[in-house]
Amino acid sequence: MNEHYTFELLPEVSRNKVTFKNHFGIELAGDLYIPKNAAEKGNPAIAISGPFGAVKEQSSGFYANQLAHRGFIVLAFDPSYCGESGGQPRYMNSPDINTEDFMAAVDFLSTRENIDSEKIGILGICGWGGMALNAAAIDTRIKATVTSTMYDMSRVTANGYFDSANSAQARHEERKALMAQRTADFKALLAGGTYALAGGVVDPLPDDAPYFVKDYYDYYKTPRGYHERSLNSNGGWAISACTSLLNTKLLAYADEIQSAVLVMHGEKAHSRYFSEDAFKRLTGCNKELVIIPGASHTDLYDGGKNNAIPFDKLADFFAKYLK
Repeated sequence: MNEHYTFELLPEVSRNKVTFKNHFGIELAGDLYIPKNAAEKGNPAIAISGPFGAVKEQSSGFYANQLAHRGFIVLAFDPSYCGESGGQPRYMNSPDINTEDFMAAVDFLSTRENIDSEKIGILGICGWGGMALNAAAIDTRIKATVTSTMYDMSRVTANGYFDSANSAQARHEERKALMAQRTADFKALLAGGTYALAGGVVDPLPDDAPYFVKDYYDYYKTPRGYHERSLNSNGGWAISACTSLLNTKLLAYADEIQSAVLVMHGEKAHSRYFSEDAFKRLTGCNKELVIIPGASHTDLYDGGKNNAIPFDKLADFFAKYLK
């Protein structure tokens, strides 16, 4: 069986499938990228997940491939309930469980004989950027964190895009709709069905779609980034999946992160405000904000047309703090 990846494996890198369990007992699936010239012991390592609704054969694997080429052992993994990872019902998310997924990835890397457990970092793309910061705020084993084109999923769920629905009444109406969906989903389960899905990236694409929706379409719905297991490429998350995000503040303890953090975003990304506001919460001289000139949100999924992702910069950051 030929596995479908949205990028070519670099010749200096090997890739192996692995599995590991998180503290909720869910088995997670990952791809471990190893430089072919890696030492037998003492290597630095990075765990990567995202974007929100993607799988490891897409953007996270693309990053892992490039960072392994630059000397790191890198784990790209599917979060709980998605891709090849376990968890039922499918296509759910949880700020608690998904933060734990990053910590479980650190568990796995910490116990590999060829990895130095004191040299582990994480990288979260899009919605997993917020999860990565949440993990960095609690897991002191994480020595360096990168967020790329970050979404704060708790903020956008509770407030809407650009905070346009930031009111108690708007959230009340959203809760009512979600609770009605929970009742409908439970009835469906009793009848042998499953949770209703929200739909992935809209297809066909309306002419008047916002520019960032067109960017999502160009990634998830075309050969550039399409994957048969990707939620965004297909049926999307369960409608009720975002329930717990409404009552969660992912970045509540971001100001207490003592380890190094690099926050990276595109200059022209609709989501840029998430990264800039998150960076304002960070403290200490080991924090850095990088804005990529001319780049959109999805340009940082795979580099876009202009190879916008500064992998050498990321490698230098991780090398500095994973030593």
